[in-house]
Amino acid sequence: MAEAFMAYPELRHPFQETPIHPNGSVTVLYQGRTITLSETGGGDNLLIKPEDLGRINGFELKPDGACYADMCIPLNDELLSTTEGEQWFDLTAFADLLEQPWVVDREAGVWSFAEIPAKRKNMMVDAMAPEFEVTDRKGNVVRMADLKGKKALIVTWSSW
Repeated sequence: MAEAFMAYPELRHPFQETPIHPNGSVTVLYQGRTITLSETGGGDNLLIKPEDLGRINGFELKPDGACYADMCIPLNDELLSTTEGEQWFDLTAFADLLEQPWVVDREAGVWSFAEIPAKRKNMMVDAMAPEFEVTDRKGNVVRMADLKGKKALIVTWSSW
């Protein structure tokens, strides 16, 4: 008679809670990336080490403030704090300052941050549509250059 064995023994107790990561660490979700921080400050807000800011959202702390490319956000004293000789940066207060939505699952230690509106606004101001021409429904050729100086809504559709 054949011996019975369990293919996935780790699934033996599927309803038993197991931690996502070690105690004291958190997971940050931002723009499709998952960043695990081994150490955070205490409190209700997410306090991170200043050097982790770039790993999370690409901002860099400079004397002018928190900078991303050519955009710099002046920081107030509440965002940076020192506890027991360690310097901490309040990421949730920074997100609130930037009007960036975020949610947290405190039990699981997971923080999720949406896109930063200032980054998107900056991109949309600088965005330029390339020169192109298309045929409208009536068969007329419409060139992008014909719309120069006018606001235009371009709607496209494809079946694939």
